[in-house]
Amino acid sequence: MAKPIKHDFGVFLPVANGGWIISSTTPPLDGLWKQNLAAAVTADQAGLDFVMSMGKWRGFGGTTNHWGVQMESLTMMAGIAMATKKVKLWATIHPLLQNPAVAAKMITTLDHISGGRAGLNIVAGAYKAEFDQMGAWDDSLDHDDRYALTEEWTMLIKRLWAEPSVTHEGRFFQFKDCESNPKPLSRPHPDLIAAGMSDRGFDFAVREADACFIGGRTPEERRDSSRRAKAVAEKYGKTIKTYAMCTIVFAETDAKAEALVERYCEGVDMGAVIEMLKSWGVPPERLDSVAKQQGAFMTQTAVGSPKTCAHQVEEFLTFCELDGIMLIFPDYVEGLKMFGTDILPGLRMVAA
Repeated sequence: MAKPIKHDFGVFLPVANGGWIISSTTPPLDGLWKQNLAAAVTADQAGLDFVMSMGKWRGFGGTTNHWGVQMESLTMMAGIAMATKKVKLWATIHPLLQNPAVAAKMITTLDHISGGRAGLNIVAGAYKAEFDQMGAWDDSLDHDDRYALTEEWTMLIKRLWAEPSVTHEGRFFQFKDCESNPKPLSRPHPDLIAAGMSDRGFDFAVREADACFIGGRTPEERRDSSRRAKAVAEKYGKTIKTYAMCTIVFAETDAKAEALVERYCEGVDMGAVIEMLKSWGVPPERLDSVAKQQGAFMTQTAVGSPKTCAHQVEEFLTFCELDGIMLIFPDYVEGLKMFGTDILPGLRMVAA
């Protein structure tokens, strides 16, 4: 009989305004410090396992200027480390923007500040406008080249965390007796997290990370991605955790929660949705149709009373064969308090 899975539950912090519902009718998320701090502290108190902040440098416009206001991921997480006790802190770094020796030192510093709770979310970076605005986009690098750079970057960070010094002559980086001290507190190293939808990105995430975020338009596609990740990991002689994102919209009754969803959908900022889909590589001829199908919600949703949402989350975890979920809420403090009280204890029992 297979052992029950200990599922991980985390929060995608509202590090950029608007969060993951692209609408003018949601509770306001300003992307600023106080809301992020409150969400992280509430998640910690509620007993969640991790909080993650993305790296974002430019928004998607539209009437809401969605993601146009952002905190810097790692600096913010260092502040959050001082206000939390147990929750893991996963910050995002783009290899296109940071030298690996600098990135290794930054995550090590976060690990020491937090007492061994740091993690690194690695994003190869595909939103050209985000990097081009600061002169950091190299047109000579295609998709596979960017992953080649990211692979070399990740290898060097792992070496810097483990070796007294690193000498390396590579395609993208040259190190001469490069030292990085102190070493992280986390063993064998801080958590590495990645997400890759392309074949190259998927292979990188499974091979190099401890956990990967999977995508898919349907539950069946997400289940297939989770199975595929575990199969690829087995070929590399390792294990991998698979996570997916889920937005929870709850109310006292199912009807009231569904009314909230309808309200948020009515306020969809279609201009911002289209720009986000462009950044994800949706072909121009398909943008309008995909945007209409996508709507305001960019992730899997659980909608209803707390009891209904608990059932939907459990079903999502089980059917898609996931190791964990990263949660999103229209109102983070309200949602996290409810989740910690009404949903999380039951989900912990399922895996016990």
